[in-house]
Parts: sequence; structure tokens; C-alpha cells
Amino acid sequence: MEKIIGRNEEQKVLEQLLKSEKPEFLAVYGRRRVGKTFLIRQVYNKQIAFQMTGIARANTSQQLANFFSVLRELDTGIGPGELPKNWFDAFSLLRNYLKTLKAPKKVVFFDELPWIDTPRSNFLSALEHFWNAWASNRPDILLVVCGSAASWMINKLINNKGGLYNRVTQRIRLLPFTLQETESFFRAHQTQLDRYQILQLYMAMGGVPFYLNAIRQGKSAFQEIDRLAFSKNGLLALEYDNLYGSLFNQADRHIMIIEVLAGKPKGLGREEMVKLSGIKDGGALTTILRELEESGFISKSVPFGKKIRDSIYRLSDPYTLFYLKFIKDQKLSGAGAWLSRIDSPAWRAWSGYAYESICLQHVTAIKKALGISGVYTEESSWVDKERSVQIDLLIDRRDHVINLCEVKFTQEPFTLTKVYKKELERKLFTFKEETQTRKSVFPVLITTWGLKENLHSLGFIQSTITMDDLFDPS
Repeated sequence: MEKIIGRNEEQKVLEQLLKSEKPEFLAVYGRRRVGKTFLIRQVYNKQIAFQMTGIARANTSQQLANFFSVLRELDTGIGPGELPKNWFDAFSLLRNYLKTLKAPKKVVFFDELPWIDTPRSNFLSALEHFWNAWASNRPDILLVVCGSAASWMINKLINNKGGLYNRVTQRIRLLPFTLQETESFFRAHQTQLDRYQILQLYMAMGGVPFYLNAIRQGKSAFQEIDRLAFSKNGLLALEYDNLYGSLFNQADRHIMIIEVLAGKPKGLGREEMVKLSGIKDGGALTTILRELEESGFISKSVPFGKKIRDSIYRLSDPYTLFYLKFIKDQKLSGAGAWLSRIDSPAWRAWSGYAYESICLQHVTAIKKALGISGVYTEESSWVDKERSVQIDLLIDRRDHVINLCEVKFTQEPFTLTKVYKKELERKLFTFKEETQTRKSVFPVLITTWGLKENLHSLGFIQSTITMDDLFDPS
């Protein structure tokens, strides 16, 4: 059996549910290719009593036939003439089969659940009846449902207002690998890449296991990005068109928000987003933003000293940013297409934004590097539009300190020049003056390779964090 990489907290939850002395209903969701099915199958391998995977774009009859085929393999006493006419009949057959099993915990696993819920099939009503009338009274039942279609999983199941209201006892939102998990993945697959190479891959495709699994041994990150992103049938070149459509209903609106945010890497407030996207402010926009955030494509932060209504939204999915910047509508493709862009102005700008986004996703590792893992903190950004000052990461600490983090992606140790030091001093002064904070503000430099100390950095930069720190397990 293949070893599970990372997912330590998720594994703990899954294992605890097996030990539970009451019936459990687990919902697992996340973007496609992130490893949901693999995780469930690996942890529950011996306890799965029934497993069905929905069929994409199949009708109700085909889904029922699929269900019946799986069940007949498990229960040979069921005759071919017992093919269920509807989902209520199907769950009745499943219930009868489960009653015959003696295992202390029986895992019932429906994978790609949104595909099974075809129009007018009454699948969700039948699932509701199965749980409420029978399974919820059986401490030996662990019902696991999984799906990539975030809008369905969130709106129809987790936030269900009908018979399944508040029935899900545990939920897992599975996100892509961290840098540390990505490094462990490559080691497990004997792919020899140093951390700078891994960082390059992560900046282009994120920590999605399916993408990472396509990386070949003995090739550099630059060669593999060339192949996967710029060849005619490259995985990363073809993925975008399917990605959002498979996750969201009416995905055109989700893509509109994504592409607006891609043009504003520093993020947008809701009012600006409405103006640029043309999507009206209201409940529909709230739903779109929630679904994108729950799926890990965007992130939301409340600026320092502001309220939730002033939240800033950023595109946080590395692959999407990379695709829209370098693959979509680009004429340059084929062998060497990526290598030819290295160190171009477009590449430098993208590298800065991509590295900054990765840092925002690894705040726990940054806190560990600062030695404040045990200190309660609140992370935020801060903007003063009148003075053109933007701080992308502030770590507001309970111990009366604020870390002002400046992120710089470089190909060698960073040198703090006299001009850049003055710019940082202006940021510090403006932030203190405008916020009137009484806390000490310590500048922190987050770089790729560290800081080359000189007379400008000594006594000014309080802490330096490198890419190696981002790889530390949190």
C-alpha cells in the first residue's frame, strides 16, 4: 500500500472517527486532483464495507446500475432482477446488506457524490432518509461522502436547510500540500530536487499531488515546467478549462472573479471587485466568493484596524496565477518556452507575487522561524492609498509586538540598499503614524536565500527568514 504523505491532522480525524462509539457522517471536499479519494481509501482500506464512485455526466439509470453492480459484487445473494428502480430502493438494499456484516465499524463511502445527485433523481432525499431513519441510530456506521464540486458539497450538503440540516458530524476541507509535504512527496518518489527547484515548481503548480506526480526523475524544475505547461498536450496547459467547470455551477462567474483578481495580485476589496467584474453585489457574489475561498483558490484577509466588510480578496492558487500569466493567450510555446522567460521583467514580477502568496500560505512556518509559535497572533495586511504604502503581512502579537514582514524573491542573497532601506523606513513611519499603535514594530525580511548583511541592514532588520524556513513542518 502506498504511503500517505503528510495530512497528519486529517489522518487523526479519520482515525478518531473509526474509534467513535456513535454513528458518524463525514464530508470531505476540496478541489479536484488534491487527493481526497486516495486519503480516504488508504486510511479506511480494511474498514470500507461499501464504496461507490459517481459517474460524470451519467443519468439516474446509469448511476443506479453502477450502484447495483457494486453491491452485487459484495452481496452475491442479490439477484439480477432486483435492480433498484429508484434511490429509496437502492438504499434499502444497502441497508439489508450492511445488517449482515459483523465488523465493529462499517465505512460506507460515496465518492464524487455531486455526480450521483442527477436532476430529479431524489438521491439526496433518499440519502437523507437512509441516514435519519437508520444509520444515525447505528453506532457501527461511518458514512463518508466526498466530492470536488464545492458548490454542491457546501450548499446542498454541509449547509443543507432540509432533512440533512446539521447532520454532518465532521467535515474535512482538503487543501494542497504545504512546501514541507511537497518535499516529502518528492523524497518518497525518489525525485531528487533541491529546495529552490521545488519552490519553482510550487510557484507554478502549487502543492496539488496529481500535478506533482507528473514530475519526472532526473529533470530540472525548469525543464518540467516547459514540458507540462508549454507543450501541445501538457497537463498544465490543458487543466484550466476543466478545473473550474468541474467544481462550480455556472463557473463563468467564478472564472470572472478569478481573472479579475489575477490582474490585481495585491488583492481587491468587494466594491472594487464589483466594478471590475460586472457581477452585482449581493448574495450571489457572497456565494461565489465563499465557494472559491472554501476550495482554496482565493484567500480573504481583514486589513489591520479594519472590519470584516473591508476584507481584501487575493488570488492564492499558484497554478491559476501561472496559467493566466504565462499560458493563456500566449504565442510562445514548445521546448525552451519557459527557459526563455527566466529573468524577464514579466518573470520577475510574477516571481515576486507568487513567492509572496506562498509566504502568506505558510504563516505557521514563519511564526515558528520567528520563535513565536506559542504566541497568539492575528495576521493581516495594511494599505494607505494616499501615500501609496502597502504592507502585505503584519503579524500582530499578544506580547505587544507587531512584525512587519517584507517579502523579496531573489536568485541570490538579498542586499538592502540605502534607497530600499529608506522605503522600508517610510513604511514603518507611515504605519505607526496612521494606526497610532503603541506596540513595538519589528521589520522582518522574508527572502529566498537570506540577507547579505551590510551597514544598512545591521541594527535595522530584526529577523530574516529564508525559503528553508518555509519548508519546516508546522
